[in-house]
Amino acid sequence: MIFNSAAIKQKKIFIALLLLMLIVCIVYALTAGNYAISLKKIGEILLFKFFGRKNTAITKMDEIVFWTIRFPRVLNAMLIGFALSAAGTAYQGCFRNPLVEPFILGASSGAAFGAAVGIVFNTFFLSVSVSAFIFSLAAVAISYLLARNKSGVPVVALILSGVIVGSIFSAFVSLIKYVSEDTQLREITFWMMGGLYYSTWSDIQLNAPFILAGFFLIWILSWKLNLLSLGDRDAQSLGIHPERYKFIFIVLATLLTSVSVSGAGIIAWIGLMMPHAARLLMGPDNRFVVPVSAILGALYLILCDTLARTLTTAEIPVGIITSIAGAPFLLFLLRSNRKELSK
Repeated sequence: MIFNSAAIKQKKIFIALLLLMLIVCIVYALTAGNYAISLKKIGEILLFKFFGRKNTAITKMDEIVFWTIRFPRVLNAMLIGFALSAAGTAYQGCFRNPLVEPFILGASSGAAFGAAVGIVFNTFFLSVSVSAFIFSLAAVAISYLLARNKSGVPVVALILSGVIVGSIFSAFVSLIKYVSEDTQLREITFWMMGGLYYSTWSDIQLNAPFILAGFFLIWILSWKLNLLSLGDRDAQSLGIHPERYKFIFIVLATLLTSVSVSGAGIIAWIGLMMPHAARLLMGPDNRFVVPVSAILGALYLILCDTLARTLTTAEIPVGIITSIAGAPFLLFLLRSNRKELSK
């Protein structure tokens, strides 16, 4: 794909503006909430945490609400938005299908089963998050192995395998719900709605290396994603091995998805919607679509999570907010850009 230098410069400026918007959104999210914290207090708390400069105007409650609860939650929302959007872009590029999203290969159903098992049989598993992560990876691995044949992994077979495996794990989740106690059933249901209320600094330390590494690898290899979008024959004629790079992208996207759902539950629409929005803004070149999609995903999830914890006194699971806001937004994008999407 050929772009002149002026067009590339404009795209880079647009990405810089999006990053600025992300910073503004993060700052707003840190100040918003039932317990208001001013920018001045945020600065003083950060000075204390990083440089040991204690200000007597900062109360213990200010410190706990900002540093222990709100700051890791906002950062976790940013990371998960990054991860789901980048994973959705990779999947859509590999499968050459704009309707593909990060949960297409059964990752969400596998994670839900793992979480349900971790909740009901908590004495046998390290934690709900670890169990969800393991079964999410296992579901995608099973889908991939079922679809594989001597000639490779046909895209249609892979998607069908994902649907089948997802249905099986969903049936297992229903079975566990049936035999679980009322408190366990409530916890399973609440987890499946998606939420960032349990975000901690430990989650950031654990998730950030995987998410950032996976995102940057997808971004670095995004020019190969451009070639894969041309079709297997054209990609092979241009010197790359389609099956090998499809496998690499699927592994990276699955890792990002599994890390995300293991800690926050199932948060829908982001991985489907943000790659669409990025392509409509930047064109088809994945070198720009990947970072723009990731930034848009982070912006969207931070805003949705802020709404989830500020709309009412009782917190709303963020998965509900992303679904309610996401469906009309995607419908608007599809209806207002019919010509571009039909090309």
